[in-house]
Parts: sequence; C-alpha cells; structure tokens
Amino acid sequence: MSDTGDLRRRMVRDQIAGRGIRDECILSAFAEVPREIFVGEGMAEFAYEDTALPISSGQTISQPYIVACMFDAADVEAGDRVLEVGAGSGYAAAVLSRIVGQVHAIERHEALARQAAARIESLGYDNCEIIAGDGLKGLPEEAPFDAILVAARFGIVPDTLKRQLRIGGRLVMPIGDEDLQQLTAITRTGEEEWTSQDITPVRFVPLLEGVVAEEGARSASDHRSMRSTPLPEAIAQACTSLPGIDEEGFAEAFDRFADRRIVMLGECSHGTHEFYAARAAITRRLVERHGFTIVAVEADWPDAAAYHRFIRGEEQPESASPPFQRFPTWMWRNTVMPPFLRDLKKINAGLPKGRKAGFYGLDIYNMSGSIEAILAYLDENDPEAAEVARERYGCLLPWQADPAAYGRMALRGGFAECEEAVVRQCQDLLDRAIEKDGEGFSAAMNARLVASAEQYYRVMYYGGAESWNLRDRHMTDTLEHLLEQGGSDSKAVVWAHNSHIGDARATDMGAVRGEHNLGQLARERWGADVALIGFGTHTGSVSAASDWDGERKVKTVVPSRRDSYERLCHDSGVKRFLLDLAADPALSRQLAEPRLERFIGVIYRPETERWSHYSEAAFPRQFDAYCWFDETRALQPLADHEEHEGGADTFPFGL
Repeated sequence: MSDTGDLRRRMVRDQIAGRGIRDECILSAFAEVPREIFVGEGMAEFAYEDTALPISSGQTISQPYIVACMFDAADVEAGDRVLEVGAGSGYAAAVLSRIVGQVHAIERHEALARQAAARIESLGYDNCEIIAGDGLKGLPEEAPFDAILVAARFGIVPDTLKRQLRIGGRLVMPIGDEDLQQLTAITRTGEEEWTSQDITPVRFVPLLEGVVAEEGARSASDHRSMRSTPLPEAIAQACTSLPGIDEEGFAEAFDRFADRRIVMLGECSHGTHEFYAARAAITRRLVERHGFTIVAVEADWPDAAAYHRFIRGEEQPESASPPFQRFPTWMWRNTVMPPFLRDLKKINAGLPKGRKAGFYGLDIYNMSGSIEAILAYLDENDPEAAEVARERYGCLLPWQADPAAYGRMALRGGFAECEEAVVRQCQDLLDRAIEKDGEGFSAAMNARLVASAEQYYRVMYYGGAESWNLRDRHMTDTLEHLLEQGGSDSKAVVWAHNSHIGDARATDMGAVRGEHNLGQLARERWGADVALIGFGTHTGSVSAASDWDGERKVKTVVPSRRDSYERLCHDSGVKRFLLDLAADPALSRQLAEPRLERFIGVIYRPETERWSHYSEAAFPRQFDAYCWFDETRALQPLADHEEHEGGADTFPFGL
C-alpha cells in the first residue's frame, strides 16, 4: 500500500503540480484517492502512468492531468454543487468529492455506473452520487450547479447544460470533432449571457446520445441513482434500534445530544402513551446523568408550578386550585406523570439547590390561574401592590371563565381595552423580580402570561398566522427567561408537539402560512446548542376528542399514508428506533425531498385525516433526529386509574 501511496504522491508532484496546477485542494484530493481501484482489470500497475487508460464499454479513464485541468478551469471549491457528465469509472467524481460539497455524476452505460457507485461506496465518499442516464439532459431537478464538467466530446455546447448553471457558474467540456477538441470553459454571466474561454487541446471519446446500448438496459433518459438502496432499507441501516422504554439502553441512546444546552422532545399526537413514557425516561437520564436543570413543557405556567413545587419538595399554597383542570386534562393528568414526578423529586433530594431540576410551563392559556397566582403572591408580600393589581386586572375578571369572549368583545369594540393595564402590571412585576428567584420570579412569569394571553385572545379573531406566532414567541421568550434565571450552566429539556419543536421553515407552516414556531426561534437564538427530536408512529390507538372541549375517546390511528415519512419508517421493519439525521448526510439528502407528515393534536378526525392531519415537510431540515414507535397505544388519564380513593383529586401530592 505504501508503494501505491508513493506512486500517487509522485503523480501529483510530477504530472499535475509540475505542469502548473497550484490549487492545494485539487492536489490534496488527487493525493487521497486511489486511482488503481478505478482502472480496468489487469491495468492496476499502470494506474499512475501519465496517460488515459481503457475501461469497459469502450470508454477510457482520463489522464490525471486533464482531469485536474478541468477542475482548475471550473474553479471548484469547498461547498460547491457539481454535475459531472460521463462518470465512466467514477475516478474524477471521487476526486471531485474530496474538494466540493456535493457531486452528481451521470453515466450513460448502466454497467459502468453500477461499478462506479460500488467503488465510491467502498471508499465511504457519501457526498458523491452516481446516476445512470442521458448526460445531455443534465439533471434539472438538482440545478442550478456551481460547475458542470463533461468528460466526453461534443460538437457544440449543449444548451440544456448551459442553462443548468447558476449565474457565475462554469461549464468545462471538450468541444470539436473526432480528431481534436478544445477543452473549453463556458461561464454563465447572466440569465441569457455566457462567455467562453479555450483551455487546452484534448482528445476525448464522444458524448453519446439516445438509448443505452447494452442489451436489456433501460432508456438512458430514465435517470436512476446507483445509490440504489431503497429509502426504508437505508433508514433501517442508519437508525439505532431501541430496546423497550423501561430498559436503561433506551434513554442511553439519547446521550449523543447531552452536550446541547436545549434538547426538545416532540410528539406527533397529544394522546400517545409511548411518547410520554419515552420523554420521561430520556428526561430522567438527562437530569440525573447530564446536569439538565429545566423541564419545560407545553403547558400553562401556574399549573406547572404545582408540579414544580412538588419535585422541589416545597409546600403547596393552601388556596391554590388543583392543577391542569383545563381541557384536555389527559395531557398532564395521566398515568405516566406520577412516577415521573416522583423520580424527579427523588433525584432532586440528592442535589444541591442550584442543581435541582424544575418543572415549568411555557404555554399561554391559563390566564385565570396566572392572575390568581399573582394576587396570592402580592397579598402575602405587598398588600398595597395587590390592590393595584386587582384594579388593573379588573377589566379581565369578567372574562376569566371564557377568555375567548374577551377577544370577541375587544374585536367588536375595535380597541384593546385591557392591554395597557396588564402590560403595566407585567412590567412592574418583572422589575420587582430582578435579582429574585422562587415565587417572585414565578409571579413575574405569570404576569408575562397574562399580558401575552390578553393579546392572544384579541388577535385570534383576526385569523392568519399572528395568534400562532404570538403563542410560540411567548413560549420561546419564557424558555429564554428560564435559562437566564438558571445561569450559564442551566440546560433545558422541552416537551412539546412536533408542530412546535420541528423547525417551521421546513414545513407548510413556514413556507405557506407564514408561521414560525418554538423550534425555529430556538435555532435562531441558540444555534447548534439546540437539538430538535421529533416522535412518530404508524398505527395503534390514541386519546383524542372529535371537537374542542369534547369527550375524550380512544380512537384507532389510521395506518400511515404511502406517500408519507411515517410509511418510510414503517417499511424499514424496525419497531423502535432513533434516527440521527445529522449522522448520515447521504440519507438526509435522500430524505430532503418534501413528503407528507402526520400531525394529531387534541382533536383527531380519521375520516378527514389527509386534510385535517397531514402537512408537507422536509424531515432533515425540520428535525435533528427522529424517534419512532411503529405501533402505539392511547395515553390513559389518571382519573381512569386512581391508585387509591381520592388519588386523582390530590395528584400528585396524594400519591
């Protein structure tokens, strides 16, 4: 092996650098790729000679210097997207892949394309795709390209290829008849403008047109990737199969994300047992083993505060209302939560105060509970301020039982009747909460909720994206306040629906409806410190209602559609898995083509599922990873499984 390495370095020095190619990236790429595996049978000893060599199907592997000349003329660089026409043995594409970001290489002869793909796969070059097809057609579905290289002669510059260049991109190819051609660089300078430059005289085999000559082969116009592993099989190969949720190895698989400051755990429905149980197991490990201090969930602040006090071993206010009475109660009063909260309490008992985990609500809805908590706090700590707060909140009190009615009233009145008062109260409490923690901080967060809720219930009647955007902006701001309050070492695990934690820019939410969400805003604020992990299922049962405030029912989840991401996961044959979408760039590129994805919320209407519950998305941009359960079961409300008489009414404190 060392002999071939020496021959390769000598080839680079004498044949390429010695003839004036100075680009270090090009020289390094040629020094890396073993040319001997790309030449014809019996020709390995001549692999580093200064000449073209014959390969099968009457084709040749080009002289190394000529290949380098083409790269140099195309001015290829890191990050470029490049099309090669005439892949041949795959050697030039392999070398090119060591320089640029992505290579698509088309070969007319299917047998050659198959061999080239196998060689490149054996080298592990996953940013290089070999395609069997008609090179004259280019690859319009991947255009525009930064560079196009044609390794076969043609009499004129093909218009189809010129138009697949980006403006500023270069097409390099041999132009001329069979005796001698001129290696030519064509630069696109405008929508309808190109310039041309001669590089050097060359001799190439012809660029063939029409159907593939090999017997039984398909039409060359039928572009087919030689990365032929079907997507479900590719998912099966790339994913990490998971043991049962109750086994330690389940949560251990998520340690790869423990270095992030924020780990968001999704769900494709609000009523699936496995999603809650899995998130509980992962969260326990992140808190106990990796120092996560914040558990922030898609729930209201005043309700979550009751769970927060429980896991911190703090007393509950005597006047506090039972938490999580707002529909749908099963989201946070279910059979998964009691053991999870008890585990967090046990973990916290062994930790110093600054390391104890807290449980927090990010959502916006329980305006009444927040007002109640604010007044209780002020009554105890500042009775005079409590009187001011009661006066300011007076305009909202008639609407506490039905805050949406306030929105209708404000809309008809054409003004924001309570806005100035609740904003002023919010600012006062925020000012008071500076340098404070505990109940003072909680009161300020409740004031923020009231101010956001007042605005939310006003704008929801105008329709459009603004009410959704306001809600997710509030959740993101709340998360930011929690991280700031916790200090530089604070780390958060977030539970929310996929529609909140998956980046909206990769879905119809952002692309069509102009909505942003928690996942997008978190990426924009914290960048690579955020991991977005979606959860999905194929079939089973789910707790859901048919209408808002409707009765909870156990409904059958319709098997996923054939044109969905869920069906790809189901067809992988792996019952439970974690798919790290950043770990396999080649698979991520294959999954990047938008497909349907299922979203089930509190309401599930199987009879109109396609229009009610599916939306188009691009997985690799939406999530960093995806956790899959092929068949799932309905989440059980705690009231259906009281551990002893009265247990549900006093949950979690009476358990």
